[in-house]
Amino acid sequence: MEYGLPESVNISGENFKIRYDFRVILDIFEALNDPDMDDQERIIAVLTMFYPDFDEISDYEEATRELYKFINGGKESNSEKKHTKLVDWQQDYPLIIAPINRAVGNEVRRIPYDMESNTGGFHWWSFLSAYQEIGDCLFAQVVRIREKKAKNKKMSKEDREFYRKNRDIIDIQQKYSEAEEALIAELLGRKTNGEN
Repeated sequence: MEYGLPESVNISGENFKIRYDFRVILDIFEALNDPDMDDQERIIAVLTMFYPDFDEISDYEEATRELYKFINGGKESNSEKKHTKLVDWQQDYPLIIAPINRAVGNEVRRIPYDMESNTGGFHWWSFLSAYQEIGDCLFAQVVRIREKKAKNKKMSKEDREFYRKNRDIIDIQQKYSEAEEALIAELLGRKTNGEN
């Protein structure tokens, strides 16, 4: 059982330091969902973010398993189970951070973290613990509505009204690559960002 907040993981019998701050893990989620990268580019990007000494790692498969285990709070990933996506960390971050701060009793974004020296910060596992204590808030309402929609459960009149007024924060936004964005713009007759 892990009682502490790990700052390294063991890969092939050797300890490697990790970047443990919650901001690094949220950046990793963003990279994992980047539609402009292929799977190999994504994995190299996230391993580089997570391991300060990435160049010294030879077993990328084990390094990836350890990354996912860390993200899951020390538990092995059960990738066989398919789960409905109810949270998009990038989209939901503005809704999550206030209840996290309330649970922690501090503004976690103000806790300094130096990525180069890998010092300071707010550990991802502490962030996860606070996340599990969020309680009733706007974010909890959003997730509850997403879950009802995903399971085709009947929504109350209040839920339907809340959804109608808040679709932009409830519906998880589809992410498109730059090429897909250009194609969509062309099909809809719009100009892309770089065009006049």
